[in-house]
Amino acid sequence: MNSPVPRNSVTYGYFAALSTVVIWAGFILISRLGGKTGLTGWDIVALRLGTAAVFLLPFSLKLPAGSWRNPTLWTMALLGGLLFLVLVYSGFKRAPAAHGGILLPGMQPFLVTALAWVLMGSKPSRARLLGLIPIAAGVVCVAMPQLLGAHEGPSTWAGDALLLGASMAWAAYSVLVKKWAVDPWLLTRFVALASALVYLPVYVLLLPKGLDQVPMSMLVLQGLYQGLGPTIIAMLLFLRAVAILGAERTGALVALVPVMAGLGAVPLLNEPLTPWLVAGLVLVSGGAFVSARLK
Repeated sequence: MNSPVPRNSVTYGYFAALSTVVIWAGFILISRLGGKTGLTGWDIVALRLGTAAVFLLPFSLKLPAGSWRNPTLWTMALLGGLLFLVLVYSGFKRAPAAHGGILLPGMQPFLVTALAWVLMGSKPSRARLLGLIPIAAGVVCVAMPQLLGAHEGPSTWAGDALLLGASMAWAAYSVLVKKWAVDPWLLTRFVALASALVYLPVYVLLLPKGLDQVPMSMLVLQGLYQGLGPTIIAMLLFLRAVAILGAERTGALVALVPVMAGLGAVPLLNEPLTPWLVAGLVLVSGGAFVSARLK
């Protein structure tokens, strides 16, 4: 029989989970903020990977033997590191923050369930499938203004497609982490360092840059927040929350991310909150909450 978790540990678990929510919502808002400046998506990837690599390098001088020759670790780095980051920051150049909240964390229960079924043969229960219906309905709500021709301003289809691609890459990464049972701390360090090792030389030599188009304060904000927040701090807090509260309760709390990002984008980024978008946020967050609590 499992002993009950002490009250102070449960309190810390909720603190860790809610802190993760705040950092992930901030990631969406700050990524979109960077996307609205003269920075290219390539710049933000470089700032994130460079900062994370610098901070993680002292903890990575003695990785387990054979790490750099491990095809599993390289697959995870290319999928959850490079591919995800290139797609997500390119997407935020073309799509609003609220769309990112829906298509990134909001779509994860849906995509993870589908990929776990395909890659691991983990067939979901009927109750869990029913819990995913609101997520699909929420995504349709977000697309309705463009489907009806009522969307004002430039089309966001390209950005939405890139964000959805990023969400699929992250869902595949998440399923493979479980399938291959990779140590989280090793994976955090290797993904950041290996991604930086591959990407930064290509960025410096070949890719377009807009670093001189923004003030130094924006470069510092993007580098420190992107490199430390979601890459290191949120990952450690999330893993701690799962250890204390369990995956279901933690996943239910993470369902707050789309709503927090969507609402935060109104005052911080001056983005409109249309009735269709509100419906999408409510449906996706509600679906993510329900599906996280169902086996």
